[in-house]
Amino acid sequence: MANLPQSLSMNAQFGGPSASTPTAAGAPANKDRKMASAEHLVLDLSNPDLRENALLELSKKRELFQDLAPLLWNSFGTIAALLQEIVSIYPVLSPPNLSPAQSNRVCNALALLQCVASHPDTRMLFLNAHIPLYLYPFLNTTSKSRPFEYLRLTSLGVIGALVKVDDTEVISFLLSTEIIPLCLRTMEMGSELSKTVATFIVQKILLDDVGLDYICTTAERFFAVGRVLGNMVAALAEQPSSRLLKHIIRCYLRLSDNPRACDALRSCLPDMLRDNTFSSCLREDPTTRRWLQQLLHNVGVSRVPGLPAGAAFEHMLVSKADDSLSYY
Repeated sequence: MANLPQSLSMNAQFGGPSASTPTAAGAPANKDRKMASAEHLVLDLSNPDLRENALLELSKKRELFQDLAPLLWNSFGTIAALLQEIVSIYPVLSPPNLSPAQSNRVCNALALLQCVASHPDTRMLFLNAHIPLYLYPFLNTTSKSRPFEYLRLTSLGVIGALVKVDDTEVISFLLSTEIIPLCLRTMEMGSELSKTVATFIVQKILLDDVGLDYICTTAERFFAVGRVLGNMVAALAEQPSSRLLKHIIRCYLRLSDNPRACDALRSCLPDMLRDNTFSSCLREDPTTRRWLQQLLHNVGVSRVPGLPAGAAFEHMLVSKADDSLSYY
């Protein structure tokens, strides 16, 4: 996953320091120039001949433009152009025939939609327009080729941007769609990174009371989630990933907050979470160790071999400060 397309690089620094530091008087002029540049590129999105370059430049520089999301949403024809980019590749999804160039282009469009999904002024507008549903065909693909994996990963990034801010309305909308089975599919067959983002989305849904109640309302839903989590734990015993394990354990811990789910976990929690299978993986992660110890305490297991014992440790409050995920 080293050669991610530009649209997936969430931590890239744009507009690095210039040769000279601008003065306070020059800052507004610089801001005006940036905004004029953004407006020009947004206008180019409506021109099919200029759109590809505009998608690339805006996706690379989107962090430079503070108000890019409202500009994208409110400018005439822009969201329609982005949706046109998405819909245009539906025909190559099945049978799978997506080229790297097609994948990169639509991923750039998805990166701009992620910008809209992240902004407080446009998030609910984005949701009320049901735009996430346009991404679900991408999450329903099974090809493991790199173009498809990038497509799924960027689509998950848009959904992840929605759930990153705790909002029951967002969770309720997603639960009215097929997001849970689509995330479970990715958790089973995706790359480590896409599995991590999909698990994070399920985690954020579970952390909302509406989401936890939804998953635990029927045995079918609970065991569908539990089966996938259990399979992932078994796979991590072969190929450890502390980042992915962290989100799996947080999902299990949240499930244990529901009395019926907690009873079920007493018999179906993977043995590898009860013994010292992951002790070396968690040695440098005290937060996840606390989560795991609390989980085992909740389901009636005294402690994990190889981890600290004692009532004070077992009853330590589980920190929620690290629930967020830096995607890429």
